[in-house]
Order: sequence, then C-alpha cells, then structure tokens
Amino acid sequence: MLEVGRLLKPHGLAGEVVVQLVTDRLERVKPGSVLHHEGGTLTVRSSRPHQDRHLVRFAEVSTREQGDALRGVVLSAPPLDDADGFWVHELVGATVVSSDGIGRGVVESVQANPAHDLLVLEGGALVPVTFIVDGPVDGRITVEVPDGLFDLYA
Repeated sequence: MLEVGRLLKPHGLAGEVVVQLVTDRLERVKPGSVLHHEGGTLTVRSSRPHQDRHLVRFAEVSTREQGDALRGVVLSAPPLDDADGFWVHELVGATVVSSDGIGRGVVESVQANPAHDLLVLEGGALVPVTFIVDGPVDGRITVEVPDGLFDLYA
C-alpha cells in the first residue's frame, strides 16, 4: 500500500473532511475510490478541490464528530498500474548507472521539485527523473546526464 494522503480535520457539519494529498493522482479521491487506514477502509462519495487540499465526503462518515475522530489518519491505496510512471518505492534503493556504465550510487530518496522530482543519491548527488532512460529494472536505473553533473560530487 502507498500513502496517498492524510485526513486533516472536519469541514462543516455533515461529515465532509479536509484531505491533504501527497500524490498528484486525483483519481485517488474520485467517487467510488476506496482508501485504507489502520482502522479499515473509507469509500469516496464525492470530492472537490479546496485551496491546496481536497474536501472529501466518505460513505462511512456522516457527522462532524465522525470526521473529527479521523483527524490525522493516514490514507493508503494500492499502487496504480501506470507503465509510463515511476513510483518512489521502485526508485529508492536502486543503483544508478550512467549510460557510459559508471555506477553513480544508490537512490536514498526522491525529492519533490517544481520542475521535476529529483533522485537523491548517497553522497548528495541530485539527478532529475527526466534523465532516466531505462529502469528501474532489477534494482538498476540507467541515466543519461549532461557532462559535468557528477563532477560536483566527486
């Protein structure tokens, strides 16, 4: 299961709640979606954007008190099947190799960035995900980077 958001607080009196998404995949809060949490599941009845968050109505929540009881709950969902996308859990721990065959390090984390997310390698090197040309396959990612990118970290 992947973390997709967090319930922040109730909104109004009829059970609508404020959800902060940690994904850009809005289908996670489309009507009919099922989100998991430690106490069970929640089924999205409706959602709408609100500032930088979403107001979500779940089938299982009909009062402000029920919404308040879910404050701080982490919402998870199974990975989506997307052949064109990279998933953080697939990238972290993978070995990065440049197209010339030189090992560049292991991905420690993925850093959100307005232009493109960045692979954070051991040693501090940052590689935009747009430089990935192959992988992740068998724990290996091949990147095509401009000359000099790794010189700063040598």
